[in-house]
Amino acid sequence: MPQVTRQEVLAQAMQLSSKDRGRLIDELVESLDDEPAEPGVEEAWGEEIKRRVDEIRTGKVELIPGEEVMRELKTRLRRARK
Repeated sequence: MPQVTRQEVLAQAMQLSSKDRGRLIDELVESLDDEPAEPGVEEAWGEEIKRRVDEIRTGKVELIPGEEVMRELKTRLRRARK
């Protein structure tokens, strides 16, 4: 079976929907982590997630729509390139 180049894989991946590219990224990143987590890491992340969800539910933090975040990032990038 012929070897596929990184450029060919990238070209094919770029043809996927953004949702499918995101899933692919998740799977690739997950494949890099082949060792078990250090003791306490999973528990610490669980506590952090609970804390963040509680802050959202109580209104302590304000959620920003993703579209707004992306617009702001694009604006900042354009300014930084000048």
